Amino acid sequence: MHLCYLSSRVTLPGSPTRRVDAFEHDQMMECLRAAFEAQGGRVSDVAWDDRDADWAQYDAVMIGTAWDYQDRLDEFLNVLDEIGGKTRLYNSKALVDWNGHKGYLRDLGARGVRLIPTKWVDSATPEVVTAAFDEFGTDELVLKRQVGAGGDGQHKLKRGDAIPAMPHPMKIQPFMENILKEGEISFIFIGGAFSHALLKTAAEGEYRIQSCYGGKEAVITPSAADIAAAQAAVAALDEEPLYARVDMLRADDGGLMLMELELIEPFLYPLQGPELGMRIYQAIAKQS
Repeated sequence: MHLCYLSSRVTLPGSPTRRVDAFEHDQMMECLRAAFEAQGGRVSDVAWDDRDADWAQYDAVMIGTAWDYQDRLDEFLNVLDEIGGKTRLYNSKALVDWNGHKGYLRDLGARGVRLIPTKWVDSATPEVVTAAFDEFGTDELVLKRQVGAGGDGQHKLKRGDAIPAMPHPMKIQPFMENILKEGEISFIFIGGAFSHALLKTAAEGEYRIQSCYGGKEAVITPSAADIAAAQAAVAALDEEPLYARVDMLRADDGGLMLMELELIEPFLYPLQGPELGMRIYQAIAKQS
């Protein structure tokens, strides 16, 4: 089996504009290559906007570190259409279309998944943001792009702070202190089955948990109740994804709230899940 790991020019080795967190790309490639080559297969990493790519030569394409798609969304989706017409695409274009806009969270909320309280706005004007402090009864807010990734264009504001210009539609949420007290819990699912989980914590003076902001991660053994809460979010989908990362935050009552259900290009933390590569190989082979 020949798998294409769909990447971006800013994560591929040797790129002059390589991202600081591109080591995560390397970890995923090492994980996948070890598993696929052990089964007589191989894995190639290709930039999604490589117009010379021959997608038909691959048995499957897995969206990986395509970490610049959010600013070229239409172009990215057109490429996925092209790929899907020539080989198997994971996750499916239908899931990508749905998951690419954070409005998917409203769908999951309507299906019974517990969410962080959120206000959806087309324009985060100073008047709208000021009103949100009062609506949520909080003195701290987090604002995130409705189409975005990796914390890009995200703002944490205290009441009275200057409100920066935000040219994109945003979602506004009360800042949840548990991101600092406990951290964010990520659950990895492959082929619908739980693989592994980790706790991600922010660096001192930060609240964002991504590695490019100094975030750290540690393997955890979650409770059965916590796994069930994450599994419920995956089960609420219209189709089973090849891979899913369920990012959750603990509420004050001890239950978990969904922050993000990452189905497009999530990092899957192979160092914390040493069986990840083989799980992916087996899940794809099962569908061959």
